[in-house]
Amino acid sequence: MTLPNDDAPTPRDACVQSLLDHAVNRVRADTIAFARLIGAKLASGALQELGLPRDTLGALAARHFPGAVLSGAMPLEAFPEHPDATQHQSFVDDLRRLLLRHERPPIANAIDAWCLATIVSTACLRGDHLWRDLGLDGRDDVTDIMTRHYPRLVARNVDNLRWKRFLAEQVALDKGRTPGPAPGCPGCEDFGFCFPKT
Repeated sequence: MTLPNDDAPTPRDACVQSLLDHAVNRVRADTIAFARLIGAKLASGALQELGLPRDTLGALAARHFPGAVLSGAMPLEAFPEHPDATQHQSFVDDLRRLLLRHERPPIANAIDAWCLATIVSTACLRGDHLWRDLGLDGRDDVTDIMTRHYPRLVARNVDNLRWKRFLAEQVALDKGRTPGPAPGCPGCEDFGFCFPKT
């Protein structure tokens, strides 16, 4: 009988490491963040959950992990050309626009900025905490990404709301609507905490 090796990397960590092995600059914060975001979805076989068209994901990979596509570490041919449209596409579009308006200048690369905003916006459609939907280790990981890219938006979160709730609230306020949950919030274990019945 073979016992599991506690030191063995998880499938997610192995995918992240594989991407970083192909990185142009493996210590750059955005490269690490994209390796973690993409690696989590590679490991779960759910690249489509990133919400990115194949050519855009390919451009992002070519910029940060140029050898990953050629080596097979990033199997783009298995990825749909266009992500499926969602009944909540307007929410994704509105949140992406909001995030892009709050991107810290100067934007290093427009493709990176659009991809990050799309990945975060699309993750808000799924029914768990945003950090889990992004494949990260905890809320602090989301806070780090948000602070690095959207500091003015982060400064508005004075009540330390959960990120998905806060982002949905900001979209609603931006549109002149009454704040409510993000499309994925009702599926979360903490929905009652974030949105208590009155």
